[in-house]
Amino acid sequence: MLQPALTVKTYKKNELLLQEGQVCNSLFYIEKGYCRSFYDINGTDKNTEFFFENEIATNVDSFGNGQISAYNIIACEPLTVIIFDKAKLFQAAQECREIENLGRHCVRLIATKQEKFATLFKLYSAQERLEYIEQKYPEMTQRISLSQLASFLGVARETLSRIRKRRISG
Repeated sequence: MLQPALTVKTYKKNELLLQEGQVCNSLFYIEKGYCRSFYDINGTDKNTEFFFENEIATNVDSFGNGQISAYNIIACEPLTVIIFDKAKLFQAAQECREIENLGRHCVRLIATKQEKFATLFKLYSAQERLEYIEQKYPEMTQRISLSQLASFLGVARETLSRIRKRRISG
């Protein structure tokens, strides 16, 4: 019943899954690889989230409310995803309660992750944010570049290097 809503697709590194200004009509289940969401602010990328294997990448507001996306989602390495088409997914959910429940569970997981990161940025310093990510999301620090991590943490790359150096020598 869910099969008609699913499509497997591969993306090349730096290929967009979602472009700023488009409406997001898909959920992207990451099978292999990873991607990131970012705002383009005057030609500078401001990373907002990274999505790894067994996670769902999407723009929740755009997907749920039909609003245009204010940010991009891009493949950071060769990426294989299972795309859940919104219209077909909603149709399947109307026909099968288990699919509807699964959809609600996925939305809760996405919202929980976003809320954790929002709280992290409101309450903690850059060093504390880095420590949290190293503890809770070790693959993030192993797989993404220092520049991308610095952008995500909201600091300059040089600041991130100083934080890391201070911890090693301190």
